[in-house]
Amino acid sequence: MPTPQGSVPALCTASATMFSIGIIFLGYWGLQEAGDWTLADKFVAGLAIIGFAFLGLVPWVATSPVVPETSDAKIRIARMMFLMGVVSVWMAIVVSVVF
Repeated sequence: MPTPQGSVPALCTASATMFSIGIIFLGYWGLQEAGDWTLADKFVAGLAIIGFAFLGLVPWVATSPVVPETSDAKIRIARMMFLMGVVSVWMAIVVSVVF
């Protein structure tokens, strides 16, 4: 299997960067505060977890082997997962700021 080139390393790096931005957000947002969680808190945490799941799976999907070596089917799926993860994390940030 050849070394990944082009969009695969870029996609994996971008995914890891967004994952770390989300973790920083959760640390700043304060998961360790005492008290009951409101519906907005649960919604923010749910959006963040969904985003982390998508972003965490992007490198695995992007680097998984495909039948013809020239096929970009997995890269397209990884790009969509990256987009959904980014949107989910940013929505969590927006909801936490608004509510």
